[in-house]
Amino acid sequence: MKEASGELSMTAVAVVAIAAIGVLFTTLIWPNIKGALLRNQRCSSATNCVCATADAARCTCQYIGEDGKVVTNDTVECDNPNKSTTADSKKKPA
Repeated sequence: MKEASGELSMTAVAVVAIAAIGVLFTTLIWPNIKGALLRNQRCSSATNCVCATADAARCTCQYIGEDGKVVTNDTVECDNPNKSTTADSKKKPA
């Protein structure tokens, strides 16, 4: 009987630990992942970008919504689409 209650205690500890990890993931980690995915999706359809300077790293852009129309009441910060990246500048000319 004592062994059975020990196994039950370990099962309860495991369930509580898994629940704690789940809570940690859904409250701290998932919102950051979700925000990054949404930002990347919006930046991939960015249009009408306004940059502070021509060589600015980030620009404020409008984006194309799910309905195919430009969303005018919201903006997203994206990488400057006109600025070459270091990977582009390291490419050898053909």
